[in-house]
Amino acid sequence: MTSTLVRQHVAHADPAPRVDLSARARDWSEIQERMLVPLYEAVYDRLDVGPGSRLLGLRCGAGLALLLAAARGAAVTGVDSAFPERLALARARLLPDGPPGAARARTTPRLLGEPPAEPAGGRPYTLVTVFDPGDGDGLGELLAAALPLAARGAAVVLAGWGPPERCATSAVLRTAAGLADPLPGARGWRPARRDDLEEAAARAGLRPDGSGRVACPFGYADLDSAVRGLLSTGLFDAAIAATDARQVDKELTEALHPHRRPDGTVWMPNVFRYLVARVP
Repeated sequence: MTSTLVRQHVAHADPAPRVDLSARARDWSEIQERMLVPLYEAVYDRLDVGPGSRLLGLRCGAGLALLLAAARGAAVTGVDSAFPERLALARARLLPDGPPGAARARTTPRLLGEPPAEPAGGRPYTLVTVFDPGDGDGLGELLAAALPLAARGAAVVLAGWGPPERCATSAVLRTAAGLADPLPGARGWRPARRDDLEEAAARAGLRPDGSGRVACPFGYADLDSAVRGLLSTGLFDAAIAATDARQVDKELTEALHPHRRPDGTVWMPNVFRYLVARVP
């Protein structure tokens, strides 16, 4: 299993409150994205992802989950319309014309800003994944566009946070929710409900076919890395809009202090949940 304790990162020198989306995407790629590797691997093991698998990854971010699937021999297509800066990093990470030394998939992936009009090579996808544990906004529309591209009986995997009492990060994310309260209509993190994934699958017309829980501890080299990693999720953006970036940084740092260990690292045990559903 890939280690989730990330190396030391140098703090950004610019203290300005303006959000640098490119820097935020790099923080996601370098710090936060790897925290979900146990989830990706558990799903791929359960579904025997390998040669012959044709995967469509929705909200693919910087492409780490795609890279792991492609390394198993799967043909992958990634889609992310919400985070173009992350998608740019996925292209650099996965495509043949990326920078020297970048990791390479065994098959050439497709990386798109919107769901494709047709599946790669005209062959329906056998697996559709939505690993992004966001607030679910727009998920129905995204699935509606993607599911016609999947084969009958194809697996669709939805994932999200586990029970709040099993997720140490929940207490930290409540800080974001509290700061965002003054902003009318603000959307952000909320505690997972027991049947969130099942309800999303039902709305999409999918047939549930099993579920699982995976330990995904969040480990950081220091408080600065923890703050940057959590901010990169986008779950604090509504709080920043309602207050300001400096205030959010301050309160996030304070919320993280109980999770700081004697050596200065930050460690938060979490459980993520996934649902496997099938295209009828």
